Amino acid sequence: MTAAIYAAKAGKKTAVIEKQNRLGGRAISNKKKGAYFNLGGHALYHGDALATFRKLGLSLQGNKPSIDGYAIWKGKLLTLPMGVKSLLTTSLLSWKGKMELASWLTKLGKLDAHRYDQISLREWIEGNLQDPMVRNLFYALTRTASYVVAPDLQAAGPVIKQLQNTLQGVLYLDRGWGAAVDELEKKASEHGVQLLTGNKVISIGHCDGAVQHVHCEDGTPIEAKNIIVTTPPAVTHQLVPDAEATALHTWKEQAIEITAACLDVALRRLPKPKQQFVYGIDQTVFLSNQSRAAYLSEDGAQVISMIKYQGQETCPEKDLQELEQALELIQPGWRDELIVRQYLPKITVCHDFMHMKRQENPGPAVQEIKGLYVAGEWASHGELLVDAATASAKRAVQHILSLEGKEKDGW
Repeated sequence: MTAAIYAAKAGKKTAVIEKQNRLGGRAISNKKKGAYFNLGGHALYHGDALATFRKLGLSLQGNKPSIDGYAIWKGKLLTLPMGVKSLLTTSLLSWKGKMELASWLTKLGKLDAHRYDQISLREWIEGNLQDPMVRNLFYALTRTASYVVAPDLQAAGPVIKQLQNTLQGVLYLDRGWGAAVDELEKKASEHGVQLLTGNKVISIGHCDGAVQHVHCEDGTPIEAKNIIVTTPPAVTHQLVPDAEATALHTWKEQAIEITAACLDVALRRLPKPKQQFVYGIDQTVFLSNQSRAAYLSEDGAQVISMIKYQGQETCPEKDLQELEQALELIQPGWRDELIVRQYLPKITVCHDFMHMKRQENPGPAVQEIKGLYVAGEWASHGELLVDAATASAKRAVQHILSLEGKEKDGW
């Protein structure tokens, strides 16, 4: 929808084709017993997406949450050192570790993150941080900022940049991310974008090195000179005949999917009201009570989002047990306060990310087929998550307009 709005603003006749009956994909929100649940934990960082949405005029109702929190270490909750007071009082770090962390919190925002684009996160952390617990804390912070549990694979630069963005705080949206989807849909309609929902694309026709049309399951061909594909790399590869002879093959083969197990609960009240923001240090879990900053329930219920960041090995039952046990540690007796819950055992966070095995950054153009472009969270040129989605969308439209010599308005 970001790409469609920018293309329409530039005077292009534009259509969005969506196979589901509602727009938004993994950014939709579900309403259950008066509570708004996202598809997993969502926070809007101070990055490309926030800047883009504001430039487009979205209201983005919501608030910035407090970062006063706790850390799980060896089955106990310890104060998370994120400010001066918590840094001085926490028992998570030694005095030497506290001094090192204080130094890093001061200089982190001034780092040139791009200097570290070509080394792994583990190489950066092990080469720059001395105290073992400070290292553990940085692994937890970067894991939460990126959803990635692969420090040997993950490029350090992009996630350092994401950490810098977190220093400005994040935004939790009222009524969940579905509210932003609704606003984007309205903006798209205002600019004349045709929104075709419940319409599955089965192939993208091309001939003589240029795109011709999109072919839908109902038999409808939609002619187009420019097509921006926002499906995952494997699906994009399937949709394009002879994709093996294009860059789409490289992008599919290099893609490494990131997934998470997500448990969302709406509670009548919090058994432990102060324990609303928790990082797992020796386990890959994270908890945030998003209701502390956003309107997510019609009756005042507290909507808590829990995440287990997954590696290659996953087990739905084991992951759920780990999430429930962590929730019991943080909010003992939570089951007695439960109104409704949502468990997503393995949801895709992103279909690829900036990692050391990447041969090239995807897109925006598929060079072998004129008029064919890709966009999405996987088509990153250094951005993470939704920032990669909006940045890649704008890159694709900019490329189309640059070939036509048109002015780019409002970028």
